[in-house]
Amino acid sequence: MSAGLRTIFHVDMDAFFVSVEELFDPSLKGKAVVVGGQRNERGVVSAASYEARKFGVHSAMPLRTAAKLCPHAIFVDGHRERYVEYSRKVHHVLTTFSPLVEMASIDEAYLDMTGTDRLHGPPLRAAHSLHQKMKTETQLNCSIGIGISRLIAKVSSAKAKPNGVLWVVPGQEAKFLAPLDVRDIPGVGKVTEQNLLSLGIRKVGDLARFDDAFLEEHFGKWGLALAGKARGEDAGGWFDSEVGADADPKSISHEHTYTEDTADAEQMESTLMRLSEMVGRRLREGGLHARTIQLKLRYKDFTTITRAHSLPAPTQLDTEIFEQVRSLFRENWRKGAEVRLLGVHTSSFADEAEQGDLLEGNRRERWKQALSAADRLRDRFGESSVSLATGMKGGFRERIHENPVDLPGKQKPGRSNE
Repeated sequence: MSAGLRTIFHVDMDAFFVSVEELFDPSLKGKAVVVGGQRNERGVVSAASYEARKFGVHSAMPLRTAAKLCPHAIFVDGHRERYVEYSRKVHHVLTTFSPLVEMASIDEAYLDMTGTDRLHGPPLRAAHSLHQKMKTETQLNCSIGIGISRLIAKVSSAKAKPNGVLWVVPGQEAKFLAPLDVRDIPGVGKVTEQNLLSLGIRKVGDLARFDDAFLEEHFGKWGLALAGKARGEDAGGWFDSEVGADADPKSISHEHTYTEDTADAEQMESTLMRLSEMVGRRLREGGLHARTIQLKLRYKDFTTITRAHSLPAPTQLDTEIFEQVRSLFRENWRKGAEVRLLGVHTSSFADEAEQGDLLEGNRRERWKQALSAADRLRDRFGESSVSLATGMKGGFRERIHENPVDLPGKQKPGRSNE
């Protein structure tokens, strides 16, 4: 291998949530399984087995839609604590192969394997050893992509699924990417895809034929990133930091799509309370305090508005998040208009500010203690076990988050990793 080239692995656990559920209920193996709730519930799919995917079922799809597409599927509730436990096991295996591990989500990670040949052998041998050790120690299958960049590794792991290994030999990046759809490039969503298609760009090879100046003219800085990605480079977007760098999240949000559009103000405010609870919990998990609170509101006709407010002092309290987002909702909702989706978004993270008012500081401390106790109860008895009164009517099953703040290997403020 040429000197100076990196060796990056992307390890993606196969149907992770479903596979973990199968460990606790082996009767699920080989069947169409949907994780996230029951077929008649309001909520969305967290994950689907490969057998269910054959019928068009995919994550974020309404549970009732999944039931129509795959009526014989087995629907199971998600178990966050199980997935976190097994994610930690996965992380432990990965750290035995490289000290530079970046958990990109609860079920995927990048490893910088550069310079580990003497310890683990050449890339393919190391990947097969990792593949085998992962199965032995976690009882789970994974797919591994290998390349000189995170982008190449990620794209190749997707092509290796399920339970495979794919190495893009250095120097073959452009040849590997050329026949792939532009949507296969990480970071290219539906809007960008449509814009590219309007220019006659369907394949990555089509994209590579345009010079950087043309792409910058049409897409700005993202155009330059696209040009780099078409060459197999870690260009912008998801790949701004080094593998293993401890990067804090830039935002935390939750949203809920109603199965049936609603104009019930009480129900919508109750939903906002529940979303605020979910966001507040994730802030506390990460030891984060948010200064900016944002409402996302999508009407029946898909018209979407976002409105934000910056607090004088950052917070991680459900009640303070809700107070601000409810105010934004009341100021911006067209009374009587049916709503399809609501979301609560937090950003601009900062250290907790000192409270000048002693009484106010004591009140916030009591709320913090009460909400921390509620978090512990949810850990033990499930997410629906505790809710503030305002959020009771807006109750819905939380989609298991694929990117929790407390990913294995992430350092929390004031805590050490176990």
